[in-house]
Amino acid sequence: MRHLNAVLAAFMCFFLFSPITFTVQAAQHARSFEFTYETTLKNIPSTAHTVRIWIPIASSNSHQTVKIIRRVASVPTQITQDPVFGNRMLYAVIHHPHSSTVSLKVIYAVTRYEYSRGDFRTLMSYNRDPAQVPVSLVRFVEPNRLVPTGGIIAQIAEENTQGKEGEVEKAYALYNYVFHNMRYDKSGTGWGRGDAIWACDAKHGNCTDFHSLFMALARAEKIPTRFDIGFPLPQTAQGTIPGYHCWAEFYVQGLGWTPVDISEAWQTPSKHDFFFGSLDANRVLFSTGRDLTLAPKQDGPPVNYFVYPYVEVDGKPFDSVEKKFSFRNLTAVQRR
Repeated sequence: MRHLNAVLAAFMCFFLFSPITFTVQAAQHARSFEFTYETTLKNIPSTAHTVRIWIPIASSNSHQTVKIIRRVASVPTQITQDPVFGNRMLYAVIHHPHSSTVSLKVIYAVTRYEYSRGDFRTLMSYNRDPAQVPVSLVRFVEPNRLVPTGGIIAQIAEENTQGKEGEVEKAYALYNYVFHNMRYDKSGTGWGRGDAIWACDAKHGNCTDFHSLFMALARAEKIPTRFDIGFPLPQTAQGTIPGYHCWAEFYVQGLGWTPVDISEAWQTPSKHDFFFGSLDANRVLFSTGRDLTLAPKQDGPPVNYFVYPYVEVDGKPFDSVEKKFSFRNLTAVQRR
């Protein structure tokens, strides 16, 4: 009997505290949905010789599973991948187009997971200043065209990290600087380009401006930081999505890439602590990086960030592009 009781106790301990419990909790913080990305080129000049189209393709990673359900295109397409950041894209080239209109659609089944690297106190256990940035991360401390690391950016970074030590403590100080000195406001012009100097001066903008300023400040302190962009998912069961959403990640030695979403924290101040180190499931990632070279390489300058279609006609950027994004939640049965 004593042996039987011990076995039963061990079983109950396993049932209550085993990873099964964690899996159930994790499932509550996941979101499955069908996502549709549509784009239409209009008014292609009748004199055009070559039209080239790139649209970003969402991919699976440790925080989302992505399956392409269907691709619909009025022209032949292929999936390519850039060699620097690993972003995938749908590419089409049309020689002497016979129509002034080209349409493409990609429909996905996505499951996105909420995840956390821990709160500030937990992250501080990894806090240290590395002797030098690993070679594989050097690009993430270098400036981009609109994300400089010198001048006023370096000055602000130094002022706000004075007396702070280690990547986590410094990143947290810069997170709070952006949180307290920016406001989410898309009035006027200039916002949305991810111009860190503009954001520093204007002190408002959208998610691109918030996170470009954070990236610039962090990189000025030699903290590797990268830019992620995709789409937000409203709390409704289905609908259209008016535009993109972006966030940033900084690298913590011994832990890895750690997310911040300062614009979401600003709009929901009660989640200030959550969005330093954690992300919710109401999003889907499409690409990473700034100043991108597409595959095959575009004729124009590097792409600032890549979430909307990029099109060239005879080597020149072409802007007569309509786009539409929509979603609908999927039930457990529909996900099978």
